Amino acid sequence: MTIRHMPVAALTAAALSLIVINSPAFAQGASQTQATQPIQGTAPAVISDKKIEAFAVAYLQVDKVRQDYAAKIGAEKDATAKQKLQNEANKQMINAVEKSPDMSLEEYKSIITAAQTNPEVAQKVQEKLKTTTSAQ
Repeated sequence: MTIRHMPVAALTAAALSLIVINSPAFAQGASQTQATQPIQGTAPAVISDKKIEAFAVAYLQVDKVRQDYAAKIGAEKDATAKQKLQNEANKQMINAVEKSPDMSLEEYKSIITAAQTNPEVAQKVQEKLKTTTSAQ
């Protein structure tokens, strides 16, 4: 991801959350999470800087997978093959989050949701993405 794309990081995060949410593996994990945890209010919990940093690392890995698959999916004409590529991309994105240190899929989803609804969280995430991208 280049620096010129950073101002749209929040929009990209929203788009990625839709891709991941539509994944069968994500849906299964979400239903398990909902079954074991009470539903919380709309006010997001305070997210530590360490978690935002871990999210940024995971996000960049997810974005790399998204970029890798975007051209393949866009070029595919067959609907069945396109769906297969989308499913494969979703699995790879979930895998990227799960392999990220100090970040679970549930935490990743929670931070995306918080960034979409809380401008302060969105700003912290965007700033961390800029510094993480610059460091790479």
